[in-house]
Amino acid sequence: MNVAFLMAPEGVEQVELTEPWKAVKGAGGTPTLVSTGSGTIQAFHHLDKADTFPVDKVVGDTGVSEYDALVLPGGVANPDALRMDERAVAFVKGFFDAGKPVASICHGPWTLVEADVVRGRTLTSWPSLRTDIRNAGGTWVDEQVKVCTAGPTTLITSRKPGDLKAFCDAFLAEFR
Repeated sequence: MNVAFLMAPEGVEQVELTEPWKAVKGAGGTPTLVSTGSGTIQAFHHLDKADTFPVDKVVGDTGVSEYDALVLPGGVANPDALRMDERAVAFVKGFFDAGKPVASICHGPWTLVEADVVRGRTLTSWPSLRTDIRNAGGTWVDEQVKVCTAGPTTLITSRKPGDLKAFCDAFLAEFR
């Protein structure tokens, strides 16, 4: 199981990267940090700088065909930057076009909204995204984790770091 973790160079909520990463590795999978720039990404604990992590692949130099699934960690700045990068948005949309599972937590669905892949789907997120999701044609629910099987792509979403255990359990079940 090869899993792409897509992030901007700055702004990812560290625990929303590290816990799903550990879950993929623990299940025998291979996580790959994909970003819009090379070098390292700067993670955060809420608004405070945390650790940096090395980028494995740049989004313009890799393709959906190299992965079995996609994880979109949150943090406020991370998905906000991703949704402004055409290559990142196309990369996300490519997983839906290929029918490959996608997991997204917290503010991560902002990138899904930009990729125009939430229409007709039910998902959860950080509560401040509910209007964006509804305006994009999705149904927002306040649940710990939501697995939506509408369409050929399974979408697994979660609200916040407190939901990480349920989120990881749910996406691993779908990614296998």
